[in-house]
Amino acid sequence: MATSRPKRIPATSPAQFNYVPYPLWRRRLPFPARLAAQFALRRLYPLAEDRHPPESDARLARYLSRFRLLAESDPAPIQRELALIDPLVADASALPEAPREAQAPVRLPAQWEPAEAVILAWPVLYPPLWPVFAAMTEAIIPVAEVIITVPVPAWARAAQLYLTRRGGISDYRRLRFLHLPTDDIWVRDYGPLIGYAPDGSRAVVSARYAANPAYPQTRDDAMPLRFAHCAGLPVRSLPLHLEGGNLWSDGAGTLIVSDRLIAANPYHTRAEIEHRLREIFEFEKLILTPRLALEETGHVDLLVKLGDPSTVLVSARGDSVLNRERRRATGALFRRETNAAGSPYKVIELPTPPPYVNWLVYPIHRTYTNALTVNGRVLVPTYGLKTDDTALKIYTEAMPGYEIIPIDCAAAINGGGAIHCLTREVPVGSEVISL
Repeated sequence: MATSRPKRIPATSPAQFNYVPYPLWRRRLPFPARLAAQFALRRLYPLAEDRHPPESDARLARYLSRFRLLAESDPAPIQRELALIDPLVADASALPEAPREAQAPVRLPAQWEPAEAVILAWPVLYPPLWPVFAAMTEAIIPVAEVIITVPVPAWARAAQLYLTRRGGISDYRRLRFLHLPTDDIWVRDYGPLIGYAPDGSRAVVSARYAANPAYPQTRDDAMPLRFAHCAGLPVRSLPLHLEGGNLWSDGAGTLIVSDRLIAANPYHTRAEIEHRLREIFEFEKLILTPRLALEETGHVDLLVKLGDPSTVLVSARGDSVLNRERRRATGALFRRETNAAGSPYKVIELPTPPPYVNWLVYPIHRTYTNALTVNGRVLVPTYGLKTDDTALKIYTEAMPGYEIIPIDCAAAINGGGAIHCLTREVPVGSEVISL
């Protein structure tokens, strides 16, 4: 007797039960609860590979087969193919004993300025996100290098085999792997903020990172120092909690953050926070926006995207009563504001998909502002909704001359972010980065 497939929950439903791309098994819980959680999650997540990363082709093949990342169900042919994959993996795992310090304030470039590369932290522990990362890699490589970090070198073979099988990359010389251990995939937030010193050389800004106290994040916090050490770049240390997703720069004197920055640094006044920012960053004007309610990050990139120095795309008010006023206030703020050069903003509204609650626990806010601009392309998140086409059309009209590329982020958004949260650009420079 044929069995009917379970009905798919509509994407507009206020309650969803979707895969969660977070290390739930690492959550700080009492021992019995943590043990029970690990037992329940072992079918969905590669817990064994997290504890003991695969080093052999046999284990990599079993992983790729188990999670159906390749067509074969038999790991034997996968293992034979892995033996032929030999990507170059630079070692960025070492922490410098004494980082080379930069002295002068750093100018953070705008995203529309030329980029040398884009960093991704490959989702080795989240198989449903491999297609998302592959699509981003394929969209970036024609215009910039892609630097993929992996927690152990062996994962680079699995990632390259996966990308090779997809056939979407024509020039693998623009793909580089870094052995650089991290705790999670949201490299926008903890990754290196790379800007320019007054002499035009590049420098890394390393802010404090401990966004979620329920998870260990010491490796994420150290990631900018490891990257800078490997790349041969000096470092400025910012003694504030600041995630990269909560920071937009127009490269010409304007920084935009949400009031999450104030909440994340409760022992400092706004004036003190701005003073510390000015010690590290070169800017003239700080614009503070509201942040979304019942949204864990509080980051500005869920509400705002800069298209150019005087064009800002914002999330429309939407149907959610909870955040309607905050979105309206954000749009109104930019309609009356100017940038550091004194130019008024042209405010363009993007549609706001309805929020939902994943597993009756995690509020999820889909947004089209969480996009990446890189060397003439704009990678825009889509979610399988009717509003996707509207958002893509708005981007095409708002950013003429750019190639607008949709990336399906229906799986990634269940971790609270999309393309912007999963990427970190490296601006061009005269010095050679020795990765």
